[in-house]
Amino acid sequence: MKNLLGLALLSLLILSSCGEISNEKKEEASSEKTDLAETQAVKKSYTSKFPIYDFEGLEPMLNKTDDKTYVVNFWATWCKPCVEEMPHFERINAEQKENNVEVILVSLDMPNMWRSRLEPFVEKKGIQSTVVILDDPKQNEWIPKVAPEWGGGIPATLIYNKDKRNFYERGFTYEELNIELNKFIN
Repeated sequence: MKNLLGLALLSLLILSSCGEISNEKKEEASSEKTDLAETQAVKKSYTSKFPIYDFEGLEPMLNKTDDKTYVVNFWATWCKPCVEEMPHFERINAEQKENNVEVILVSLDMPNMWRSRLEPFVEKKGIQSTVVILDDPKQNEWIPKVAPEWGGGIPATLIYNKDKRNFYERGFTYEELNIELNKFIN
């Protein structure tokens, strides 16, 4: 009889705790929906100084076949190595325009940072390169489309033209960036 009573209490405990877990999961799901709704509201209400793309919209910028060489840097204002190497990309942009080189800076900052961090950073640093925002939460889908070897870390840079394409998941010094770029323009 004691075993039967113990089994009944254990069953009751399991059932009641499942209800608690279920309620916790419901609350988490509701919270996630609220966060997603808030993020979408921010995106819809946000008028950016920079174009905002999902990966489908950005992808053509990564596959042009004209006569230019493109230096596409994936970065964020919260990434210290990204910020440290930014002057090198700006210098390349200024120095290599005559060699038909275009620098595109793809910000991976989160929507709540666009106005508070990204815009002031670009303005304060006087960035002249093309700046775009990639806002696509499906990183596991688009990262391998940029480069199959990319693990998702930043800074990351794609240098390409119609004949050649190299991807670098690391930061650059000015000299290193110039050496890699010269492989495309010389």
